[in-house]
Amino acid sequence: MIDLTPACDEMARMLAAIDDAQLDDPTPCAEYTVAELIGHVDDAARNFAAMARGDGEPADRADGRDGVAGHVRELAAAWRREVAWNGVSEGAGVKLPNEVWGKIALTEMVVHVWDLAKATGRPFEMPEETLEACLEHVAEFIPTAPLPSLWEPPVPVADDAPVIDRIVGITGRSPAWPS
Repeated sequence: MIDLTPACDEMARMLAAIDDAQLDDPTPCAEYTVAELIGHVDDAARNFAAMARGDGEPADRADGRDGVAGHVRELAAAWRREVAWNGVSEGAGVKLPNEVWGKIALTEMVVHVWDLAKATGRPFEMPEETLEACLEHVAEFIPTAPLPSLWEPPVPVADDAPVIDRIVGITGRSPAWPS
């Protein structure tokens, strides 16, 4: 069981720091502007929280960044329950062990906090333990993922690069964005 709380707390802090003037700015997640990425984070938080609760019913989409932050905190709370990590669930037409879904939820938060930090010029902060858990997951899962189209091709990063650089490289982002 992995604690999603540090990643979710950092996402909530990042959401609170974003200025309205930045909402149309591009992000390292090339298909999304800052505003669109916030919407994606809300969708992911709601859906992964519903999966962890086992009820299959995501909350209504948030109205504003405070609402998204609330859904992100609910995500952390839902995955703090040990039972959430047991069993198998379906998402995006793919059945996976809940343990894998929990790690995917962690990855969504870690990588998208980084995306938003880069896009808005804010510092990226995350506990090393959280980053190591995320790196372990992406290094194993993404090369053989059932939906490889969700990620860009990996970006080469040195083996001794910071953990976050290795994570984002595996997920198809350049650590030097916007280069």
